Amino acid sequence: MKEELKLEALRRMSRIRRFEETAMDLIRKGQGIAGAVHICIGQEATIVGSCLALRPDDFMVGYHRSHGHPIAKGARLGPLMAELMGRRTGVCHGKGGSMHLADFKVGSLGETAIVGAGIPQAAGAAYSARIRGTDQVALAFFGDGAANIGSFHEGLNLASAWRLGAVFVCENNLYAMSTPLAQTMASESVASRAAAYQMPGVVVDGQDVVAVYETVKSAVDRARAGEGPTLIEARTYRYRDHAEYGKLDLGHRPVEELERWRTRDPIALLAASCDPVQVAAIDKEAAQEVADAVTFAKSSPMPGPEELFDDLWATPLEVTR
Repeated sequence: MKEELKLEALRRMSRIRRFEETAMDLIRKGQGIAGAVHICIGQEATIVGSCLALRPDDFMVGYHRSHGHPIAKGARLGPLMAELMGRRTGVCHGKGGSMHLADFKVGSLGETAIVGAGIPQAAGAAYSARIRGTDQVALAFFGDGAANIGSFHEGLNLASAWRLGAVFVCENNLYAMSTPLAQTMASESVASRAAAYQMPGVVVDGQDVVAVYETVKSAVDRARAGEGPTLIEARTYRYRDHAEYGKLDLGHRPVEELERWRTRDPIALLAASCDPVQVAAIDKEAAQEVADAVTFAKSSPMPGPEELFDDLWATPLEVTR
């Protein structure tokens, strides 16, 4: 990975980290974000390395742990924060919230709380590229828990049968909510399942953004050349609990395990190979971008009652504007 690309990777990873730390703080203080947020702190290298391997016009589908995916794809922070706060200026006009972010401007087709739903969605996006005669690639992120959902098998099977330009990236953080993967999956590897669908299956160190980028770039090039899909399993770890509700701690992971993974913080690993002055400047820049995003969100209006049925296929009731 060239130096300028490493710095861009660090910039996007820092944006994600700062964005999510701020979202947690807002939740704790009761300042504008209702409900819970699902935090991907610790998994930034997998997300950013994958998205940097895509072109701006390629498609990306995330899942419920959703903030990092559009940020890594290049989405602006202001509309993302506004969506978390339910504001009209949000990427989904304040109607989606934390788990349902979508920004078509950067090819982010959206996230959903339905586990595994994005996998066939990415296959569909790849099929649409074929119909339209483009070489766009569709990449789906999902967690290890989704690898046991029917849509995982359906999506991979269809993508392989039709040789679609899709890449499937499993963010294997070892836990489906609070359940260890070892208790729910007979195989020791998600990637090994690729053999059943006649596609390559690759395991990569999800804390190493360079390794993730190179692995995903190879899969993206293969997909763009018409050689079909690839399944990638990135071994990573989330440093926070399943979701931030305020002060709830499920306490389901050994402290020693968490601390061991913290020694491989993906941002620290990348920063160690970069100029310290540039690292500090990037972190300061990311902090300011997030602060500006919060200001933008808090100053934005809430959607009005007259907008209730906007963006639906049909308006079931007459709405007076």
